[in-house]
Amino acid sequence: MKLHSFTLAALVMLLIFGGIGLSTAMNWWHTETTKVVATFTEGEFAGLPNPADIRGSYTFGDVVNNFEISLNDLAIAFRLPADVNAASFQVKDLESLYEDLPVEVGTASVRMFVAFYLRLPYDLSASEDTYLFPEAAAILQARGNMLPEQAVFLESHIVPETAAETVESAPQSPATSVTPTPDPTEHTAPERTITGKTTFQELLDWGVTQETIESLLGGSMPDPATPIKDYVVSKGLEFSSLKTKLQEAVNQVK
Repeated sequence: MKLHSFTLAALVMLLIFGGIGLSTAMNWWHTETTKVVATFTEGEFAGLPNPADIRGSYTFGDVVNNFEISLNDLAIAFRLPADVNAASFQVKDLESLYEDLPVEVGTASVRMFVAFYLRLPYDLSASEDTYLFPEAAAILQARGNMLPEQAVFLESHIVPETAAETVESAPQSPATSVTPTPDPTEHTAPERTITGKTTFQELLDWGVTQETIESLLGGSMPDPATPIKDYVVSKGLEFSSLKTKLQEAVNQVK
């Protein structure tokens, strides 16, 4: 049987739009990617979402969808400017928003905040260079839900108020107003530990080869004097993820 071109075109359109309609009705059709974090696989938290799996590409809205956490609390905790849509704000953009701070506030900070907020386990040994604003600390302390070791860790990982006082922030609610945090003594990272100020030259001095660095960067290494964080932020990438990979390379050097 031969089909006329008009009939064939109508049949094709019916198959396309009919398939979309059926997929929509069955909830198979999604126009946006659904971002779901991995869960804990063992112990008392098995089956619960794991904050350590929050990616820099996630928005604050994605974080809220995965965890029982307030979007308003996230906006206040990370001092989002009032004209920014918190739900669509990407987590990794914190690293460029606060690139001038002497300590790190970025993707790892969001992971840590969510873990402390929900009393979920989190690897503190890899978080020595991760900080939270006083507003975030106030929210966590008001909830009174942290694990004991988390509460102790937080005390020494709050951004000095004088270091962040020029950052435009979202309006504070009365419940999250805080007493200015005094400047702590200068934080010194353990030897051969990557921080926001570590340069590529330091990696080379520590014995990491240029080939290894470039394989992790996925491209050529910049001027060795360039701080790693500055390079990552300029590329719109996530500092915390690359830092973890580079730190593993450093640790493997004998």
